[in-house]
Amino acid sequence: MTSPGLINWLTLGLLGLIWGASFMSTAVALQGAGPLSVSAIRLAIGALVLFAVARAMGHRLPPRSDRKLWLCIIGMGVFSNAVPFTLLGLAIQYVPSAFAGVTMAAVPLLVLPLAHFLVPGERMSWIKCAGFAIGFVGVFILIGGLSIFEAGGDTLPKLACIGAAFCYAIGSIITRLAPPAHPIAFSTGGLVIGALIMMPLALMFEGLPGAMPANAIAALLYLALLPTALATILLVRVIQSAGPSFMSLVNYQVPVWSVLFGVALLSEALPASFLLALGLILGGLALTQAAQKRLGRYPSA
Repeated sequence: MTSPGLINWLTLGLLGLIWGASFMSTAVALQGAGPLSVSAIRLAIGALVLFAVARAMGHRLPPRSDRKLWLCIIGMGVFSNAVPFTLLGLAIQYVPSAFAGVTMAAVPLLVLPLAHFLVPGERMSWIKCAGFAIGFVGVFILIGGLSIFEAGGDTLPKLACIGAAFCYAIGSIITRLAPPAHPIAFSTGGLVIGALIMMPLALMFEGLPGAMPANAIAALLYLALLPTALATILLVRVIQSAGPSFMSLVNYQVPVWSVLFGVALLSEALPASFLLALGLILGGLALTQAAQKRLGRYPSA
């Protein structure tokens, strides 16, 4: 595994920017369509684009006879695409897009307890436990602390964001446990499954979208083409070139970009507790990643 060069650093920064802007783009897309429709259209366009790219690169979807692999692809389609996209769309109608972006910093922390029980060799050391505890305090502050036990307010949308982060964590575990497959073919299958799930649900509960404003159409195309399709290709390239440890650095960028976009372009007001929570979550993440490198679990970047 080679050390990351300038191209990898630039690609990593671009990925952080692309994913960080996706929460603001979701908020704008919701001005023209319901959350189920936004999720369905995003997945359908992304699946078509990535399918075309996969075919152009000579990759086909795995054979239907490989049931274990397809079970993992279905799991990815559900937990990494259909459910979290929908939960975030539902939540961003009521909470700032920046809040949704900050909650995504908790994904690698939520992976830890799942990996402890499901992934061989991924035990929770005391350093990992300390990092998880610090990050969990940050998440608790982020969703409102003790106020989450009060009725009403925006508790459910905030919990939906955490639920989306937990889905991404489950999707990560499924991907790690999946049989060997080319990442682009695997990801294409996940997008296809996600689209097949969401399209009938969107039609059933929201019907066909009406006339959409230009900014909502642009935001929807952005979600489909960049965070959903292009980002997958860039992700594969960075992991193959510099390794998963280097790729994990993007987790520090996404919440920061989401806050900057939400505040600067959508004029979202964020309380000081958001920044405190973000600091705790990223601090806990840094501690757990230090433990990973110390144990030699991932190749050094």
